[in-house]
Amino acid sequence: MRFTYLGHASFKVESDGKVIFVDPWLNGPTSPVKVDDVTEADIVLVTHDHGDHGYDEAIEICKKTGAWFVAINELSLRAKEAGVENAHTLNIGGSVQIDGVTVTLVQAFHSCGVGAPTGFVVRFPSGTFYHAGDTGLFASMSLIGDLYKPDVALLPIGSYYTMDVHQAALASTLLKPKCVVPMHYDTFPVIGADPAEFAKLVAQRDASIRVAVIRVGETMDLP
Repeated sequence: MRFTYLGHASFKVESDGKVIFVDPWLNGPTSPVKVDDVTEADIVLVTHDHGDHGYDEAIEICKKTGAWFVAINELSLRAKEAGVENAHTLNIGGSVQIDGVTVTLVQAFHSCGVGAPTGFVVRFPSGTFYHAGDTGLFASMSLIGDLYKPDVALLPIGSYYTMDVHQAALASTLLKPKCVVPMHYDTFPVIGADPAEFAKLVAQRDASIRVAVIRVGETMDLP
């Protein structure tokens, strides 16, 4: 799986001939990519409707490329009303297969205006990743690890709105991925965090888990 970090909680993920965008806040202050730069997408995932997670950009990408929009029921219904032709109205625990890729909606502990906050487990034929969305730590992350065995976990570390480095390090041990990638930090002063400290804390808890710090605009093949 090839991950390109677009800043904040935004990723482009490529695997098995598919292109997926998660929370594509491309109008954000750190994104090196704008919607006009996107020429190909198969699936666009939106964890919740806060403005820094790319709902508006997701609508534009889907209209432009014909990609599937996937989010919780109420948010996907709103996307359909906005003119998106291909939208799946999942709810928590539900899965859908899209051209050989299985997308599962999982819980997150946060807030939102429409529906409920969520994370995603995405299973390609060649690998699985978990995007936690905006969330605090919760014990049933261990169930996500047991059920889906993600190769890669994308976890927020910035605190204030989400987990901090200590909580995210514990989350890593609950999920037991091969690799964990920190996200949702340093976009604003209030969510400043040190990914090196996060890596140290993960290593103290479980040295078998690799921490991959992807810089904004950087692409990395994982795990």
